[in-house]
Parts: sequence; structure tokens; C-alpha cells
Amino acid sequence: MSMFDRTLEYMDQLQHAKTAAAVCERLLGVTSNFGLTALMAGTVPQPGTPRGQQKDHVLLCDWPGEWLERYVARNYVDHDPVVSHMKQLQAPFQWREASQAIVIDKSSDEVMGDAREFKLRDGLAFPLVTLDGQIVMVSLGGESVELSDVEFGMVSLVSTYAIGRAMQLHTMANKVIDHIELTPRERECLQWAAVGKSEWEISQILGISEHTSEKHLLNAKSKLGAANRVQAVAEAIRRGYIS
Repeated sequence: MSMFDRTLEYMDQLQHAKTAAAVCERLLGVTSNFGLTALMAGTVPQPGTPRGQQKDHVLLCDWPGEWLERYVARNYVDHDPVVSHMKQLQAPFQWREASQAIVIDKSSDEVMGDAREFKLRDGLAFPLVTLDGQIVMVSLGGESVELSDVEFGMVSLVSTYAIGRAMQLHTMANKVIDHIELTPRERECLQWAAVGKSEWEISQILGISEHTSEKHLLNAKSKLGAANRVQAVAEAIRRGYIS
């Protein structure tokens, strides 16, 4: 079975999850194979949000309980370098990249140091956009994270799909999903993007310019309400445009 077929199989399992807890359990069942054993997903509170209200922003959580309590009590969300990096970068990244990309001050270093106490030494993070335009920050962590480039892409896509499913369960219960019409060319570009092809490679396969393939992907991303290409692919798979 190819990596993409295995990815689609994981997504099918997630789509059949009926609760957010089941989504969380099934996602970690996949990511734990790569050392990602803990999950947090939620909207980022505005600066100054009372600590008692910060947990209201959590969508999915499988962090160690004591770590979550400390994170909220010490208002770490305002100093977490991973959160800061997510606000600047729309694509998936590993935690270690955040430490390399931004200036780490004493408060940021304290956050990462405390995380290591709970066996959260590295991880994967990315932002998503909800149907009403809110940004959801997603972070998976563990003690020893080992991901090849191909595995990083697969885990990013499966995780994005899982969070989308959780948001669907959370916000769209008993509602009809709005129909989105993608053009045949937008579907083709997404299909190739799903297997890791770049804009240039897609242009060569379809016999179009790189600019045109990029435009089709941007249009599809906009129609699907996606923050990045990974989310666009995940949403296209959910809606049956990619199989």
C-alpha cells in the first residue's frame, strides 16, 4: 500500500469518528508512531483574556493535565515561541524551527523548558481557519519525534483532516455543509498537490504554465476556506473531490 493510500485510509477512519474524543484518539493512534503523543488544538485567546476563560478556547486536548494547568496559570500562550511562529507562518513546521526562527527571551525559554519536564521536547504545529474565519492553532508534541520529509507531509495532512473533522463535529452538528463548486482544473491541481507535487511539477503534468497551476490552487484554497495548501487538500478529500 502506498503512503497516499495509507493516508486516505487514516482519513476514512477519522471521518467515521463520532466525537471529538474519538477524533483525538484515532489521530494520536497514527501520530504516536512518529513520537507525537500529545495534542492541543484551539483558538488563541486575545491578550489579556482572563485565565479562567482560556480553556474555553480549547477544541481538542490530550496534553498532560498538569502541563495544561501550568500553561494556563502562567499565561504561557503569550510567550510560547511555537504560538508566535504559527502567527507568522501558515505552513506546518516542527517546534525546533520556531526556536531557530525567532528571538528566544527568558519567558519563551521558560515555556520550552517546562514543556520538556512533561516529555514534550519537539513537535509539529500549524494553523487552520474555521468556517467563521477564526484561526485554530494546532500543536502535536512528544519526547522523541522522528519524521522523514514524506512522513512529515503525511502526518501534517492527516492531522489537518482530523482537526477539520473535530471542527465539523463541534460547529456543524445538524447543519448542512455548504456546497462548494471546484472547476475540473482546480480539482486536478489539488489531486496532484495531494501526492506532493509542486506548482511547477503540476504545470508540467497538465501542460499549463506554473503561474496558471498556482492560480488554480489559490482559487481552490480560497473556495475551501483554507489557510494553506495542506488544509485545502484535506478539505477537498473530505468533500469527495479527491479520492
